[in-house]
Amino acid sequence: MSGTARLRALACARPSQDIHHAFIRWAANRIADPRTRRLFERMADRSAIDHRWSVLPPGKNGGSPVDHEGFYAGKHAPGTSERMALYARLAPELAMQAIEKLNFDPAEVTHIVVASCTGFVAPGIDQIIARHLHLAPSVERLLIGFMGCYAGVTALRAARHIVRSQPDAVVLMVSVELSTLHLEDTDAIEPLLAMLQFSDGAAAGIIDGRSGPGVMLGDGISLALPQSDELIRWDIGEQGFVMRLSGEVPARIEAALHDGSTQTALFGNDAPTHLAIHAGGRSILDAVERALALPPQALAASRAVLAECGNMSSATVLFVIERLRRDAASGPGLALAFGPGLAAEAIRLDFIP
Repeated sequence: MSGTARLRALACARPSQDIHHAFIRWAANRIADPRTRRLFERMADRSAIDHRWSVLPPGKNGGSPVDHEGFYAGKHAPGTSERMALYARLAPELAMQAIEKLNFDPAEVTHIVVASCTGFVAPGIDQIIARHLHLAPSVERLLIGFMGCYAGVTALRAARHIVRSQPDAVVLMVSVELSTLHLEDTDAIEPLLAMLQFSDGAAAGIIDGRSGPGVMLGDGISLALPQSDELIRWDIGEQGFVMRLSGEVPARIEAALHDGSTQTALFGNDAPTHLAIHAGGRSILDAVERALALPPQALAASRAVLAECGNMSSATVLFVIERLRRDAASGPGLALAFGPGLAAEAIRLDFIP
């Protein structure tokens, strides 16, 4: 297999409803113990998140999903089937908002790669998008599901493999995540803090094997941390998908990235100029910064995406890459994301203005 792979276009979309501060009020009111409630509110203040966005329909008088008559306002939390029915309708709509920002001819698309970890529907999101775009029946489809936050990197790597093996291929890559479908009915501080981070978003890109401006996609790197299976879990429950996010995750990531052999595997002999780190949370970005001894501005794009959008699972790292492109990044880079396993997935980049 030879040849090059270029991300020639990338676009992002987020819903219009900001639910972040409404969630904080809702969650704080559920915590009966005053000391625990104050701890939650301090952690919310330190989250470095200003906005999170949801596809869920507004409640009465435009209220959030947790307000009166909102999606989560009933006596019992919605079941998984009800949440998946919304996913089947709303995930393709948000994906199309990102796709419609791209400048491309659907007739040229030979492959579609879709990453989506926050819902299931069959026929899949890949087929729904293909019908919306009137893609040829011969277009090859790949659906990447339930890999979590690093699936955006996996989608880029899959697209790269396709265009390097078929130089005339044109890949439409899509990531769409509806994390806010999975609010858990609980008053425990740990899951409330985990849910505090998650948001909805979509990204779409066109990858081909031609030269020109864009982002060249290089080698991929996979790293699985031993004895870490329980640190990040994403289980299917009766009331949506249940996130289990251990407080040990930042320290384990920091220790792994501090290791010299890990740094060599990721960066080779020269550290890249531009880092697109998955904005999984402030503590994750702080851990990466400490482990790699980075200057304060090195993760500015990731921190900006976290502040403006929160953690959108697999779409997040693509939002960071788009932010770097918007800021006229030029030269070598690396995209790095963490997720269930505990594992890290990375891909080398080269930004060409």
